[in-house]
Amino acid sequence: MRLMQKKLSLPFLVLLGLPATAMGFALAVQISALSWLLRTRYQLDIHEIGIVWAAGPLAGIIGQMLIGIVSDKVWFWGGRRRPFILIGGLLTALSLLALPAIGLIDNALGLDAILGVSIAVALALDLSINVSFNPTRSIIADVTPEGPQRTAAYTWMQTVSGSFGVLAYAVGAVFGNIVLIYFGVALVLLFSLLPPLLIAEPRTLAGTGGGDASAPKLGLMTVLLLMRPLWPFALYAVVAMGLKLSGHAQHSLWIEAGFAALAVAFIAHALLEPQPAAHTAHEDLPAFRKVLSAHALSWIGVQTMFVYMIAFVQQRFPTLDDAATGSLMASAFLALNAVGALVPALLLNPLARRFGEVPVHAASLVLMALGFAFVYAFGNTPEMVYVGMAIMGLGWGAIVSLPFAIFSQCVAPARIGLYMGVFNLSVVLPQLAVSLGVGMLIERLPDKGSVFLIGAVTAALSALAWMAVKRVPLAGARG
Repeated sequence: MRLMQKKLSLPFLVLLGLPATAMGFALAVQISALSWLLRTRYQLDIHEIGIVWAAGPLAGIIGQMLIGIVSDKVWFWGGRRRPFILIGGLLTALSLLALPAIGLIDNALGLDAILGVSIAVALALDLSINVSFNPTRSIIADVTPEGPQRTAAYTWMQTVSGSFGVLAYAVGAVFGNIVLIYFGVALVLLFSLLPPLLIAEPRTLAGTGGGDASAPKLGLMTVLLLMRPLWPFALYAVVAMGLKLSGHAQHSLWIEAGFAALAVAFIAHALLEPQPAAHTAHEDLPAFRKVLSAHALSWIGVQTMFVYMIAFVQQRFPTLDDAATGSLMASAFLALNAVGALVPALLLNPLARRFGEVPVHAASLVLMALGFAFVYAFGNTPEMVYVGMAIMGLGWGAIVSLPFAIFSQCVAPARIGLYMGVFNLSVVLPQLAVSLGVGMLIERLPDKGSVFLIGAVTAALSALAWMAVKRVPLAGARG
């Protein structure tokens, strides 16, 4: 195993991606089963389902940032990432077991509060996943050099993870979501507990000069400025949560419109920020802020689809019963993930070596926008929905692989956990906005196909934003 790790052989790259696969599989189970359970078994409204899904982004904000910072600094159980992968994997499996038991938990506690118990279970699951998610991706940067080998590692990570994601939706489509949940428990335990024990983590990270001395320390204000493009999303989350907690769950959408305009202004400012010349800076933070901006835009559409596709399916296919609705959704996500699993290593990695990661990623998002538009316009039969979701898979495979390779090569290796946590904010803060704001919009719009129209617009805008990111090699970076 040590020899395979030294050579970064294909079997080792596959092994390296298994912990991330475990967490990705848990998310696939959540995507396939959570909204279906809440809507069909517990009859929650669309905006209530959005509130439950808000638990995930909140857990990501807390978990990934905190664990990322801590895992950069500690060393025990033979690693800096290994302990958190092991602990998070065990907790994730236990939380998955609670999903089909939400009603039983509510009855056992005598609460008669399905919404509150659903939020608690979803929060426990997402906190557990987020304990491991940052370390499972950071460990890849820890053991691979910058350049093509790291890009290959992240694309193979997504190919392995995506392949098992396909299996998740296949199990859900054929055997039902309840069987999928229990299957997920076993797989999460296997892939999160065994592989970390076989990966040797470096005690001293490459490029750190034996510690953190090669890069100046980051204070709280510097970190806050680093995430400046995401400020409007964070501020909206505070305002929207305050309104919901004060009993104003339903209100005019002028607040959302104002924050959307503010977000556009902050993102535009980040995209127009000049980057340093090549080899003049240890960290290209303007490029990192551009990555945050572009990645956030793509996740607005993706999360809208994940959370509210149930409303689209129930409106377009009103004759389906609950089981058939769940099967259609599982099959649609299977088509998305089947393509998303194949393209990273087999297509995106070779293209990125020739044309560069950023242009390839932007082109993939253009295709994803076309897939969203296809479902909106022609998704009146299950087969047409599957075709559109397959087209979207070209962009999905890029979203969950290439950005990690891009951003990890413009920041200091000694702080990759911290930056991974900040980068995750470009996922969870848009997710939170979708859960708190977009749900009200979807509920009020008569055409639930708007779920895919929103995706088409945001994916296209994200593609344009990514073209503002210039690849500037770091001083002393290895190719």
